[in-house]
Amino acid sequence: MATTAEWVEGARPRTLPTAISPVLVGTGAALGAGAVAPGSALLALVVAVALVVGVNFANDYSDGIRGTDDDRVGPQRLVGSRAAEPGAVRAAAFACFGVAAVAGLVLTAVSGQWWLVLVGALCIVGAWYYTGGARPYGYAGLGEVAVFVFFGPVAVLGTTLTQAGAVDAAAAGAAVGTGLLTCAVLVANNLRDIPGDRVVGKRTLAVRLGEHGTRMLYLALVLVPFVIAVGVAFDRPGALVALLALPAAVRPVRIVLGGAQGPALIPVLRDTGLLLLAWGIAVAIGLAAG
Repeated sequence: MATTAEWVEGARPRTLPTAISPVLVGTGAALGAGAVAPGSALLALVVAVALVVGVNFANDYSDGIRGTDDDRVGPQRLVGSRAAEPGAVRAAAFACFGVAAVAGLVLTAVSGQWWLVLVGALCIVGAWYYTGGARPYGYAGLGEVAVFVFFGPVAVLGTTLTQAGAVDAAAAGAAVGTGLLTCAVLVANNLRDIPGDRVVGKRTLAVRLGEHGTRMLYLALVLVPFVIAVGVAFDRPGALVALLALPAAVRPVRIVLGGAQGPALIPVLRDTGLLLLAWGIAVAIGLAAG
């Protein structure tokens, strides 16, 4: 039986900035448009957090039963370490998806944006089939595409739309930046796992690009959002506040470009998540200020 601490670790709380940041940015954009809807913002946050925790448990289950996590470098996985039964981890994933679905239905009812029910369903399907099913797209190098779409435009603009009823160019630009930084979190994770993923046949984008290409991709994903923020500032000058988060990029970029491998890359995942959160807070404040 897994302990409470092991279940918490299995939820991978270090990845929560990928759920929180899009909601912050989307809410900031809505505030900048004159919309104040704290209830909708809270519901969007519940949806995002439940989906992220759910996908973490789903990945734990699917990778565990495939044997992908038998020789793992990163944080402990519940199924791979035999700390929990696969069925229990799968049930935890489905429970989280259920919470996300209920909160999402309430959010669409409050906002009147019923077409978002289909988007929410696609999010849940995408979360499961990232590593689940017979042909998981995460094993084919498409994980970054899905992360960009779901955690960038979908999460940010969906949050703005359910609060303000419309989106603008500034929100769209901020959504792209958020998606890119969220991809950087995944790339940091997959860079660390390249040796093990090659062995088990998991053809992530990092495996396909190789170490050098992946390190260059990481650098681009971290820096481009700040360039985007400068562009957004032509419409919303407050977006320049995002540049205050730039120092948070120094440590993880230095580690990645320094050639760190294996366990030495574990702090990069944490630091990239914190960078994403700092950028999200700063952009949200800037967009709200106008």
